[in-house]
Amino acid sequence: MSNIEAAELTGKYIILDVLARDGEGNCYNVEVQVRRYGAWHKRGLFYLTRTLGGQLSAGEDYEELRASVGLHLLDFDLFTETVAEREQAVWRFEMRDERQPKISLGNVLQMNLIELNKADRLGLPEGPLRAWITFFKHWQEELTMANVAHEPVKRAMSRIRELSADEETRRLAFVRERALRDEVSLLNDAKREGEMTGERRVLQRLLRKRFGELPAWVGEKLERADTKQLEAWTDEILTVDSFDELFKH
Repeated sequence: MSNIEAAELTGKYIILDVLARDGEGNCYNVEVQVRRYGAWHKRGLFYLTRTLGGQLSAGEDYEELRASVGLHLLDFDLFTETVAEREQAVWRFEMRDERQPKISLGNVLQMNLIELNKADRLGLPEGPLRAWITFFKHWQEELTMANVAHEPVKRAMSRIRELSADEETRRLAFVRERALRDEVSLLNDAKREGEMTGERRVLQRLLRKRFGELPAWVGEKLERADTKQLEAWTDEILTVDSFDELFKH
């Protein structure tokens, strides 16, 4: 692994990425996301497509193109709208037809998401995936990790112990191009969140005055809503007679 110069980094917005290629030439972009922000999925797709587009040199046959696979490990729950979403933690997105999803363009471009917190709570079947999720969530817990028998995870734990003693490895991060884009996204998200917080508080006060204390499910809907939806609910609050009627959509 090459060194990264200090001038190329902006420490506050470091995101850990691993770029790899297997023996068949397939490319893998592995990212660990510890903070949710609005454009994270667009960022992931942007770099995944760049990985795909950068495989071929001028004059090379398209048959030489190999899969570009994104693997995002999310340290937050992403899909929570329905019961089915809350009971699934591992997701795979490919190029498939909308009406006939069995018809696919192959896995040349593929995005995989693992919601680590949810997967840990749900308890996946015994196997390599469960072992790796345990590693990412509990690697600092010696008693928990002592029960993991999957050999690659055990080697990863051994390597982490070696690296933790090496102060230089704490400098590892990704280059400025990605860090600056992440900074812009985070700043814009903070600005939008500030605007939505004010609108959300006004709507909460109006709802309490009209219908009483807010049920938990209403609070969750308000937290997930964007500015446009908050404004729509505020406009309709005087024309409905209950929480259910207002939030029926």
